[in-house]
Amino acid sequence: MLIAGFPAGPWGTNCYVVATGQGAECIVVDPGMDATPGVEEVVRENKLKPVAVLLTHGHIDHMFSVLPVCGTYDATAWIHPDDRHLLADPMAGISPETARMLLGGDHAFAEPDEVSELEDGQALELAGLRFTVDHTPGHTRGSVTFTTPYDGPQKGTQQVPAVLFSGDVLFAGSIGRTDLPGGDHPAMLHTLATKILPMRDEIVVLPGHGGQTTIGREKATNPYLQDLEIQNS
Repeated sequence: MLIAGFPAGPWGTNCYVVATGQGAECIVVDPGMDATPGVEEVVRENKLKPVAVLLTHGHIDHMFSVLPVCGTYDATAWIHPDDRHLLADPMAGISPETARMLLGGDHAFAEPDEVSELEDGQALELAGLRFTVDHTPGHTRGSVTFTTPYDGPQKGTQQVPAVLFSGDVLFAGSIGRTDLPGGDHPAMLHTLATKILPMRDEIVVLPGHGGQTTIGREKATNPYLQDLEIQNS
């Protein structure tokens, strides 16, 4: 299994390219601002063919490059319907500070030619990989996470059963902010209690910003999870 990740753009948004191995089809997760050259490099070096772009949510720092990436490789964009409007109107989901940051730039946004909508609990079979979709609102109304079984090299005695692409739901030591348009703090707490806490400790978390972590580490040390109890969704 091949997972290549790199931070892109002024927000340092993590973009990931995932494939079963070199010379295979692949998917791209969250191509944010300035992510296109990084995607091109990973694809070229590993002889990959992107067939889909998975978006954890519609914020501009995660989908800025979705149009050129999808257009270059004739790939389908996948997004939750509650965030789909942000593909063509990302200003509807950003803060005044971010808007000022982008003022004066020649930025045009539109939906890619092929867009498919995600559903809670959906099993996506793409590029020889299987992703489970969880609708995880709170950061945005249409936030989702993607979990895929991990069959790459294992380190030490603790086996890694799966990898979670958490977007801006869960970070190492923190969670996504809920004060932007579409944010909802009670919904975020419900998401954490019903979707994140029940996960196995050994799952590796690849977040939208910052370094990787594990579910177990966050359960033990993340202050936003300390007072929460597992709930049924």
